[in-house]
Amino acid sequence: MADAAQDPDLPAVLAIDGGNSKTDVALVTLDGTLLASVRGPGANHEDYGVDGAMRILGDMVREVVKQAGGGCGRGELIARHISACLAGADLPEEEEQLTAALRAQGWSLTTTVANDMFAVLRAGLIPVAGERPWGVGVTCGAGINCAGLAPDGQSTRFLAFGELTGDWGGGGGLAREVIWWSMRAEDGRGPDTALRPATAAYFGLPTVTDVAIAVHQAKISWDDLLGLTRVLLEVASGGDQVARDVLEKLAEEIVVMALTVMRRLGLTGMATPVILGGGVLEARNPFLIAAIKRRLASAAPDAVSRVVDVPPLVGAALLGLDFLGADPGAERRLRASTQLSV
Repeated sequence: MADAAQDPDLPAVLAIDGGNSKTDVALVTLDGTLLASVRGPGANHEDYGVDGAMRILGDMVREVVKQAGGGCGRGELIARHISACLAGADLPEEEEQLTAALRAQGWSLTTTVANDMFAVLRAGLIPVAGERPWGVGVTCGAGINCAGLAPDGQSTRFLAFGELTGDWGGGGGLAREVIWWSMRAEDGRGPDTALRPATAAYFGLPTVTDVAIAVHQAKISWDDLLGLTRVLLEVASGGDQVARDVLEKLAEEIVVMALTVMRRLGLTGMATPVILGGGVLEARNPFLIAAIKRRLASAAPDAVSRVVDVPPLVGAALLGLDFLGADPGAERRLRASTQLSV
């Protein structure tokens, strides 16, 4: 293993972006060259246990090494550093447990584990030469979260356990809003909205009542309802007031989270980058993005928001290159790797 560590051909970073429903893995050299990347199933230790998560990751690591032209036996050193951004790495003790489990695989000399929110944030940050990356990121996918990095390296984020920790938004929250307003429009308790026929049509059923009954009878799962976020965005784009009110509420929540993180890190009044990521925000709905920018401009006029344009796996890899002290050219080369647009 010591000889392998001195091998100039040893990849610099084994990057892992582990989500709930999918996991992306890549091998990257110190100059930012992408050697290979693969996508696999979710590997959240909360679902599979730590040992189960390592087995899933192990299969993917062997595949990415194979694609890069190498072999990977158990305990074989394959990269200088593992940079893993993992869903479920919510508490310090969970980060430590997952770090220890990855180290035990013998794949790298050093290992860092962070919550997957930091992969999104780093993917959207393009640092000024000589500065460490800093800014605030908000991700809105199945759930919602926000994290920040200060120029001095200090970081903060929310627990993001859903309603238990005061969160609203993400696909789950938005889907419930869609079905709630659609049902009330249908039974007369609320204003009519184009969400009503669109919701029924999405599931191929005559009425929203039929949708609600199907959910009650477990013929439609709550996970199936997540697709209603697309319905919401489409109906809002068509000018429906109820749908737009829901997106205004989401925009308010996103900006509240961003401003709170800025206050925690002492970034208020600075030209803080605010990175927007996750499926809902990356859809770039014009009404939603405008609502976010309008609120942010009012509360933090110097802040600059942008929607992330590379996948979180890039962020995980960049965190690894940061750890190893790679030069700025490595980041530019990695961002130019179209193969990472998974």
